[in-house]
Amino acid sequence: MPVKFTLNGKPTSVDVDPSTPILWTLRDTLGLQGTKFGCGMAMCGACTVHLNGQAIRSCITPISAAEGQKLSTIEAQASDKVGKAVEDAWVRHDVAQCGYCQSGQIMSATALLKGNKAPSDADIDAAMAGNICRCGTYARIRAAIHDAAKTLA
Repeated sequence: MPVKFTLNGKPTSVDVDPSTPILWTLRDTLGLQGTKFGCGMAMCGACTVHLNGQAIRSCITPISAAEGQKLSTIEAQASDKVGKAVEDAWVRHDVAQCGYCQSGQIMSATALLKGNKAPSDADIDAAMAGNICRCGTYARIRAAIHDAAKTLA
């Protein structure tokens, strides 16, 4: 039985095992390669997507959890006001080095700014704590989030 949900604003139906992680449904079934596999244990944040606006780890969340829900990926962020502000700030602050974690970082930052228009450093640190950047660009990530918040104010 297909799983039906809204993906990046479009009705979507996939015929996969309901226990298949959202990550693999996105990448292998739907061909959306922006969401990355990192650890497979929800520890690194590279696989972060939004389910009904909340940042979740797609590597451990079954596609059945998306049934009837709204799922958003990095591919749709440029068409979202907050997502676009975050992406633009990422570029202005040269956040990405290797870039591998960045889709998950942007998804977490976007979810934060949708819920908190003027986050403090502590708010940012708490919201981003589950996203690991091996290149160590945390100071630039924080600066970019503050910049995006100012742009949106």
